[in-house]
Amino acid sequence: MIDQETVIPEPATVTKLPERKGLKKGVYLLPNLITTGALFSGFYAIVAAMTGAFEMACIAIVIAGFLDALDGRIARLTNTTSEFGVQYDSMSDLVAFGVAPAILLFSWALQDLGKIGWIVAFLYMCCAALRLARFNMAPDTKIFYGLASPAAAGTMSTLVWIWVDNFPPMESVEVSVLVAIFTTVVAFLMVSNVKYFSPKNIKGRVPFPIMLVAVLLFIVVAVYPPGMLFCVGLAYGLSGPIQALLRLVRGKSNAPEV
Repeated sequence: MIDQETVIPEPATVTKLPERKGLKKGVYLLPNLITTGALFSGFYAIVAAMTGAFEMACIAIVIAGFLDALDGRIARLTNTTSEFGVQYDSMSDLVAFGVAPAILLFSWALQDLGKIGWIVAFLYMCCAALRLARFNMAPDTKIFYGLASPAAAGTMSTLVWIWVDNFPPMESVEVSVLVAIFTTVVAFLMVSNVKYFSPKNIKGRVPFPIMLVAVLLFIVVAVYPPGMLFCVGLAYGLSGPIQALLRLVRGKSNAPEV
């Protein structure tokens, strides 16, 4: 008879999951609560746009922009910055400044263009996501490379706000085409290498004239918020290409003659 050997199974190797850093002690409440408010504003803007309440959707996106500017500063002032907060803020920005404006623009004007309309809306959302991903990989604090997604979303939402506030519902295909072209330009500006001034450069004390200009800006915006905010956003969006063009002209004028 042949003895049957007893096969002893080898112990299974247990793969340890990577340790989740930064969550053992919880998360900071105040800055993440503000980020949640921005996320809620973006979600509300999506719901409002889908139900035809375009003005409320625009206001929600503008509120999300103010909250987004506030949460980071609050975190730095209170020394409550964290990697969790950075990632959570990025997800909130994608909803409020990527998905919400795209759905708003599609529901307001781009749906009249059929397939081209939703392609333009997706292009805007995709460029906003790429802009946020690039910022997370290499945060640009001194200058912005590409138009920031909150500034782009604010410009597009105030454009819709002005139209809804002063004109009848969108029925012209020609205007929808112009909106599609403008949306595409803003989308490509977000993923471009055009340099923009970063408000994060404003630290410490500033000269008194700058403070006076800031006060006057608040007064002007209070006169007619959508129109003034659109003008500010449009001026900021054009500042990058204009400065790049001026640098190009200066470079050619200073080039040595051969």
